[in-house]
Amino acid sequence: MDRWMPAWEIAERVRKGELRAREVTERALERIVELNPGLNAFIQVDAEGALRQAEAIDARVAGGEDPGLLAGVPIGVKDLEPVKGLLFTEGSRAFEGRIAQEDSVQVARLRAAGAVIVGKTNTPEFGYKGFTENRLWGPTRNPWNPERTPGGSSGGSSAAVAAGMVPLATAGDGGGSIRIPAAMTGCYGIKPTAHRIPRAGAHAPTWGYFSTLGPMARTVRDAARYLDAAAGPHPNDPEVLDGPTGVYEAAALGERPRLRRVAWSADLGYAVVDPEVARVARAAADRLAAAVGAELVEDGPGFGDTMDPWMAIAAAGDTRLVDDMTEEQRAKLEPGFLRFAEVGRRFTAVDVARALEDRHRVNRLMTAFFERYDLLLTPTTAATAFRAEGPPPSEIAGKPVGPAGFIPFTYPFNFLGLPAASLPAGLSSEGLPIGLQAVAPRFADTLLLAVSAAYEAASPWRYPGQEAAG
Repeated sequence: MDRWMPAWEIAERVRKGELRAREVTERALERIVELNPGLNAFIQVDAEGALRQAEAIDARVAGGEDPGLLAGVPIGVKDLEPVKGLLFTEGSRAFEGRIAQEDSVQVARLRAAGAVIVGKTNTPEFGYKGFTENRLWGPTRNPWNPERTPGGSSGGSSAAVAAGMVPLATAGDGGGSIRIPAAMTGCYGIKPTAHRIPRAGAHAPTWGYFSTLGPMARTVRDAARYLDAAAGPHPNDPEVLDGPTGVYEAAALGERPRLRRVAWSADLGYAVVDPEVARVARAAADRLAAAVGAELVEDGPGFGDTMDPWMAIAAAGDTRLVDDMTEEQRAKLEPGFLRFAEVGRRFTAVDVARALEDRHRVNRLMTAFFERYDLLLTPTTAATAFRAEGPPPSEIAGKPVGPAGFIPFTYPFNFLGLPAASLPAGLSSEGLPIGLQAVAPRFADTLLLAVSAAYEAASPWRYPGQEAAG
């Protein structure tokens, strides 16, 4: 079986009895055995459990049942999310050896749709940084160049998908953690509108206020099908959106949208960007605009850097996480995470109130911006993948930048909760993927998927070891 077969095709062939889920799972497990030692995408593989799941799906098909939208599709689950019976370390030595007692709501929904959970993918400690490395499991490496990072915090998921180990993996995005690794590995990663997928269960990630769940995929249709399986209201999540459901794959397969005007900003007015990244992303923006018949206009929404108000709201969750730990657990934390968590102590309740007001102000700017433009396009990251062990670049284009200087385009849209996706834009002169970020108005997830599908058809992509598409 072709390791690059998309998830939707696997599922349709399994549902029709043309392909056995056990065969698909065996092939995925073989690829993980072959490739994971060099990439460290998976921190745990449950081969026995995955084969049992696959056999149960085959039995249902033989009995005339439909196992669901993701029938027989092997999926990796990011280790910030619990899977019953598997490790749940969150990339931290503080939780080394911890076993999850139940599935998260998202994992339970993926299972119910027929997905086969093959294992847990690597993440930085509690997902706090934009590259995937931790003291418990070590660094994850990029399939395009194993000396480089696949990004983070969903880097284990992006490496697994880009290498062809699995066609889909779970991911989450609190400041760019779906889009950053998607850009650095050439995947398609979509952060839907905030609260589209419920963050619910015995372990809800309350420490990640802006975190939005979503898929890491190789095709837009696969990501859309994943959303159809995972999205929708749940009574245990007080913020989850009430629909729509069952509309996302249809949007990706529907008629190509015809847009009027699309905005392009190379720096959002404040970012420092590698000139090659800007050039490759701009060329991709031209292709996207042409694919949807739109005029591409250089313009930006006019807000400044939102890192400070984002931090004022987000940081306290990590501070609370540390405060709830035992002394022994705190002693095992990475110094970088402890410094990050300590930031939360600098902010008062008044600071948080001001940050929330600022969020509303910036959101009004975006609302007015989207009255003039259908989409906003930017580079996904300001630089290409750096060393797998880190640190991030301290200088871009000859100018000094801070630790988050390579991701200036992602966290503003967590701050606002807007849907955003990273699409493969092209390769750098070093052969490293560069991403194009597309941001849509609030709730316009179906528009974003339709545009992404039009772009994908116009700009076919390939992965290391895969024949050129198209």
